[in-house]
Amino acid sequence: MRQSRHRQAAVALPDFVSAAEKSSWLEDYASFSARLPANEPSALAQLRHSAIGRFEAIGFPRTSWEQWRFTDVAPITRTAFRRSESRESDISPMQMVPFSYVECGELVFINGHYCPTYSSLCELPEEAVLGNLADGLRTHPEKVQAHLGRYASFEENAFVALNTAFLGDGAFVYIPRNAVVEEPIHLLYLSTGSGEPTVSYPRNLIITDEGSEVTIVESYAGTGHDTYLTCPVTEIVAGEGAVVEHYKLQHESSAAYHVATQQLYMAGGSTVTSQSISFGGGFVRNDIGAVLNGEGADCTLNGFYLIKGRQFLDNHLTVEHARPGCKSRQLYKGILEDRSRAVFNGRIHVHPDAQQTDAEQTNRNLLLSEKAMVNSNPQLEIFADDVKCTHGSATGQLDEDALFYLRSRGIAEEAARSLLIYAFASESIERVEFRPVRKDLKELLLSRLPQGEIVRQAV
Repeated sequence: MRQSRHRQAAVALPDFVSAAEKSSWLEDYASFSARLPANEPSALAQLRHSAIGRFEAIGFPRTSWEQWRFTDVAPITRTAFRRSESRESDISPMQMVPFSYVECGELVFINGHYCPTYSSLCELPEEAVLGNLADGLRTHPEKVQAHLGRYASFEENAFVALNTAFLGDGAFVYIPRNAVVEEPIHLLYLSTGSGEPTVSYPRNLIITDEGSEVTIVESYAGTGHDTYLTCPVTEIVAGEGAVVEHYKLQHESSAAYHVATQQLYMAGGSTVTSQSISFGGGFVRNDIGAVLNGEGADCTLNGFYLIKGRQFLDNHLTVEHARPGCKSRQLYKGILEDRSRAVFNGRIHVHPDAQQTDAEQTNRNLLLSEKAMVNSNPQLEIFADDVKCTHGSATGQLDEDALFYLRSRGIAEEAARSLLIYAFASESIERVEFRPVRKDLKELLLSRLPQGEIVRQAV
């Protein structure tokens, strides 16, 4: 079963406006497709054709559309992005150090293109596959084509349509039945900038067969301050009883646009924990979906964001409970400074056959400035009568009573504020099981606190 789709009524626009927004993207696709190999699999060629046709039909989303009413993509449509090229020479081994995890097998992509020089594969079980998607399409076409494009729908999402049309490189991970990958796998996407606006379309396909286990760290970062757009799509398939631990880390440059889609498909008895951590980018949109399509599936979607200045971040989550006895948990927490703005839209959809569903959804935000703003909209759509579902949202500033209590114990005001901010974030930090990511997140937060060293000593 695929994720249910809710079509959005688009407000009619003058033809010349819509055509002008799409023209450069369509011209770029024409140039790109002309250089594709003549022997490309027909199924992939048809997928591209359908995707670019859908993009041409729907165009970019409008704020008049319900799912985009707080997210204006006009700055993207007005920018003349060109497809990025591999610029391996633009980055040195020393520049790689802050972004790498020595504890992981690592696939490195520079400006969306696979970079074998900096990649280091880990030891894998027999028949497991870890490599770039372009190679996977050639060496394992039956595995890739059975899943590619089946879960992340481009019917109502122009950015998924563009990613699918320009599909070229990314990561392909396949874990066979009952295999356990002991070493985490790191998918690292670095953008170096080139002095002009560029766009990359990373595509990740992660397939885990029955009873397998794997940890995936997917991270996006920038080494400069140029304007660029990263438009990734990740599809994760969890087979019967599979266990997947997934982290997505986004720390792009302050001038970057990041519009991402992540779609999970879960069979019976599978367990997926996915955590989205975001503290970079000037404009960020994450569409995250999960379809629990087997009895006893257990899905956890957590998130933490820390933004400042005029950063904008939109997290849109949809969890589809399609079968009985499934469980889902969502906890998204954010800290906003200055004039930053965030959006949280979470939807839990319980299908008629999904009796004994157990679902929770929570969004909490801490505003450190009177000019920071959050639009939070948790939703439940329940069409079964034997369920346990809760949702909630809370947004506010630091607790003045708690601040007064700490100051009355001799703690200076800035240190007291920093302790309270850290306490708010610690719930999200401690839920990160992978130690290197948890350490990096803690260090980032401490570096942003006015009295970080005092907090470090206290905790």
